[in-house]
Amino acid sequence: MKLLIDKPTDTLQRPLRDLRISVTDRCNFRCIYCMPKHLFGPDHAFLERAQILSFEEIARAVHLFASLGVSKIRITGGEPLIRKDLEKLINMISQVDNINDISLTTNGALLTQQKADSLVAAGVNRLTLSLDALDDECFKQINDVKFPVSRVLDAIDIAKQAGLSPVKVNMVVIKDVNVDQILPMVEYFRHKDVILRFIEFMDVGSTNQWQYDKVFNAKSIIELINNHYPIEPVTANYQGEVAKRWRYKDGGGEIGIIASVSQPFCGSCHRARLSAEGKLYTCLFANTGYDLRELIRSRANDQVILDKLHAIWSKREDRYSQLRGEHDAAKEKIEMSYIGG
Repeated sequence: MKLLIDKPTDTLQRPLRDLRISVTDRCNFRCIYCMPKHLFGPDHAFLERAQILSFEEIARAVHLFASLGVSKIRITGGEPLIRKDLEKLINMISQVDNINDISLTTNGALLTQQKADSLVAAGVNRLTLSLDALDDECFKQINDVKFPVSRVLDAIDIAKQAGLSPVKVNMVVIKDVNVDQILPMVEYFRHKDVILRFIEFMDVGSTNQWQYDKVFNAKSIIELINNHYPIEPVTANYQGEVAKRWRYKDGGGEIGIIASVSQPFCGSCHRARLSAEGKLYTCLFANTGYDLRELIRSRANDQVILDKLHAIWSKREDRYSQLRGEHDAAKEKIEMSYIGG
């Protein structure tokens, strides 16, 4: 049966182009802004294996999303490298028509050279690693499992050796925590074929004790860097790019600024998110999702699922960051460790 496919746009005329897939809600870090240890301790109930989408179910979902216009896939978690045989899933996704970019976000703790090489062979095009400080004690305070900086720096080198250059490194900036690490990070990664990206501390989820006065905003980050290493803006690679691009005037490379709080980019957001248990979310700051797993496991045919996905996206009106001050601050949102970054 030939499927009837119409690529949807939402109520703000935003197409569906990117899908971020969380393959696990588990992580080996307990970062204070994502999975604080006092809430995600030994007794925390993570998803059971039967609750998580299988690789075959994820691949089917990717095929359907690709029919609706998705061309970019990002694999997230939790920590995605915890998921056993992840390369098998990557390979399955790489064979889906119209998917031309597969990336992965990781903390680097499990990234060996063998793992990096196998991910590239399976189809990973780009890798983003998280590193929130260069100072070892500061970084251990943030990840809260005493994981050393040196191991993440090794993972960055491993990714480059696997052919994933330029590697991207994400740093979440929080006042009174790691602002003093901005310049050391800049100094370390300049001229290293690494794109360092600074992310404003965001109110994702409800457990990270976010407060607006903890946000060290994009303007302040740019001024701090520019005073030591002059930078200039760079044109976006594509419409809807999340990070604002900057480059060092002396040719030292490129940095990015992700400013969801102070400079919302909702108007060009074309990302959907699929949780490990198959819930579809149309916004990073969502408080409700749509149960795609139930549809898939009910043996619904592709046309039924496509019609449902089309209806969900067509009704989408999310622009949380633009309306942040108008939202009920007490309303619980989905945790970043569950939905992916």
